Formats: sequence, structure tokens, C-alpha cells
Amino acid sequence: MNKTKALNMLGLAMRAGKMVTGEEMTLKEIRNEKAALVILASDAGKNTQKKIKDKSSYYEIPLLDVFSTDEISAAIGKPRMVIGILDQGFARKVQELILG
Repeated sequence: MNKTKALNMLGLAMRAGKMVTGEEMTLKEIRNEKAALVILASDAGKNTQKKIKDKSSYYEIPLLDVFSTDEISAAIGKPRMVIGILDQGFARKVQELILG
């Protein structure tokens, strides 16, 4: 697992405009089936975790929960617990870096 490179990739996706941030925007993109990957902070609240995990599972969108809120926030420059990556290329690369 290469968390540092994966976090750098998240920052790049943010700057490229290939990401939505925040619970509501991410849920909207999950429902529209435009999210290629959902990243949920490992320290998010139980209700948030359940809501995001259930929606991701229902719409068969991969979900990673290996980063803390602080790590996600530092990578994208905004305090967020949930992000959705919209681009397949970025999503695939982040998954490769984390899952090996």
C-alpha cells in the first residue's frame, strides 16, 4: 500500500476537476452512477459511514476507507470526510496504489 502516492493522486484529481467532495455531492454522483470510486474517511461518523457504504454497495461503486479525515483534507485542500472520484483513470490508479 502506497498511501502517500495515493493521496498525491487525490490532490491531482481535485485540481483536474475530476472529483466531488462532501457527503451530499458524493451521494448525488453515486445515485447518478457517475462516481468511479468513493473514498470515505476511516474516522467518519457511524451514520455517515452507513449511508455512504450502503449507497456505494447498492450502486456497485468501489469504496476505500483507509484514509483519515486529516489525510483526505490535507490531500485535497478542503476539510472533507467523503469524496467521489469521477474519472475512471484516477479511480483505477488510486485503487492500484492502495490495494496493490
